[in-house]
Amino acid sequence: MDKEEFHKYVLNNTGNESNICQICAIKNGNTVYEDCWRGFSAQDAVNVMSVTKGVMSLLTGIAIDKGYIKDVDQKVLDFFPSYQVKRGEKTIYEVTLRHLLTMTAPYKYRSEPWKKVCTTDDWTKAALDLLGGRAGITGKFKYASLGIQILSGIIENAAGQKCIDFANRNLFTPLGIPEHKIHGDSSKEDQFNFLMSKEPKGNEWYSDPKDTVTAGWGLCMSANDLALIGEMILQNGVYHGNRVVSEEYLNDMTSPHIRLGRMFGYMSYGYLWYKPYEEREVFAAIGDGGNVIYVNKEKNISVGVTGTFKPRIFDRVEFIEKMVVPVAEGLNDF
Repeated sequence: MDKEEFHKYVLNNTGNESNICQICAIKNGNTVYEDCWRGFSAQDAVNVMSVTKGVMSLLTGIAIDKGYIKDVDQKVLDFFPSYQVKRGEKTIYEVTLRHLLTMTAPYKYRSEPWKKVCTTDDWTKAALDLLGGRAGITGKFKYASLGIQILSGIIENAAGQKCIDFANRNLFTPLGIPEHKIHGDSSKEDQFNFLMSKEPKGNEWYSDPKDTVTAGWGLCMSANDLALIGEMILQNGVYHGNRVVSEEYLNDMTSPHIRLGRMFGYMSYGYLWYKPYEEREVFAAIGDGGNVIYVNKEKNISVGVTGTFKPRIFDRVEFIEKMVVPVAEGLNDF
């Protein structure tokens, strides 16, 4: 299958690939493949869903590198000295950034209370109110898009600046990614439209009423932007000769800290990044709709894939390895 045939395959697909908007692949520092579908251009942005979490992990590492945060074992409440802990709550005092980054933080709910959090004026405080619980810190994996919101508040309080500004200065601009702005509206109706819309978005990041960006979803990027982030990781934190994030943090971020269950394909999990294969140097930031930053150190290739929201589409690593990488490398033997 050549590039033209692959374009038609994605264009005419009615299954798992029917929502793909863009694909971009960078190998050995050069863009070797880029294509778009369904009315999207290469410059358009898409809500990359939980890939946002992977970007938040990188911002956390940069904040550690700059000395704003001591290390991943620093206590969460260190960054919220004025927060009033609820009476009888003890577990929250022991929760660290490591717990947030590995999704082993304890929360006082069975299923995430989206309405309760996303109708408040301060989503970070609302997420803090959910942290802790009588069971204590168990070390069990509990996927949390709302709880990760605490990371945005940590970065803002530690660095003394809005998270969107921190991201623009320290990650996006150094990589040549367009400067991002906050989305601005956070009404119930807008949240639904933002999620469900199939139209291209601008270079924006969803935010709460206090202009604090959403840490678990809502970052809008192009596939090229995603591939650029992957390329920086391939170069061990350096881009065009400039250090963006330390190699030490990246190694820790992509190390397998916990093994996931069947729902997540038995992959390993680092700091908000997945390690799909135990014996291979392949990493991914993955979001609903099949949005992915794919990083393959063995082939020195990074791939960004964007897609509009579609239920039950999550992991596209296998699709990337079986179809995108061979097309990008000019191989026709599959």
